[in-house]
Amino acid sequence: MSEPQARRSVRSEKSRKSIRRWLASWTRWLHIYLSMIAFAVILFFSVTGLTLNHPDWWFKESTVQAEGSLNEAWLDNGAAPPADWDEQDYSHAVSKLEIAEHLRAAHSLRGEVSDFLAFENECEVTFQGPGYAAIARLSRDDGRYTVDITSNDFVTILNDLHKGRHTSGSWSWVIDISAIAGVLVSLTGFVLIFFLRLKRTTGLLAAAAGGVLLWWMAVLASM
Repeated sequence: MSEPQARRSVRSEKSRKSIRRWLASWTRWLHIYLSMIAFAVILFFSVTGLTLNHPDWWFKESTVQAEGSLNEAWLDNGAAPPADWDEQDYSHAVSKLEIAEHLRAAHSLRGEVSDFLAFENECEVTFQGPGYAAIARLSRDDGRYTVDITSNDFVTILNDLHKGRHTSGSWSWVIDISAIAGVLVSLTGFVLIFFLRLKRTTGLLAAAAGGVLLWWMAVLASM
C-alpha cells in the first residue's frame, strides 16, 4: 500500500470511528432522556395494563339515584319534524342543550353526553366519563325524571384512562405520545446494544428470545 493510500485508509478509519462515537453518544442521550421524560406515562400504562388484565382484584361500584323535574317546554318545543322523519325519533322536538346542562348543574354530573334518545313519551340522556356513567330518564308528559349515577373505584377510572374510554381529545394525544415515546425508548435501547461489544451477542439473543416468546404466546392465545 502506498503512503497516500495508507493516509486515506487512516482518515477513513478515523471518520468511521467518529461517526460511531457520535451515533453512540446521541443514541445514549436520546435513550436516557426519553426514558426520564416518559417515565411517568410508561409506568402508568404498565401498571394499568396489569390492573386492566385483572379487574376483579379491585373492582368496586356504587349506584345512587336522584330525581327531579325540569321545564316541560324543553321536552316539547313545538319544532316541526324534518322532511325525512321516521316517526320514531323525536329529537327535533326537545331542547337537548338546555336539558343536558340543567341535569349537569342540578346533580353535578360529569363526563360527556354520549347519547341522547328522544321518543314520543320519554327521553334518555347518558353521561359517560372514565369509571363513571349517569343515565337520566325523562317523562315528556310532565317533565319529571330520575337519574341513575354509577361511580367506580379509582383503579377502574385508571383502567378507563388506559383504554381511552370516554375521555377527551387531549387524553387521546397523551396516549399517542406515550406510544411514540415507548417505541423510541425501545429502539434506542436496541441500537445501544450494538455498541457494547462484551454484551452484544447475549443482548441480541435475549431480544430474539423475547420476540419468539411473544410470538409463541400470541399463537397460543389465538388458538
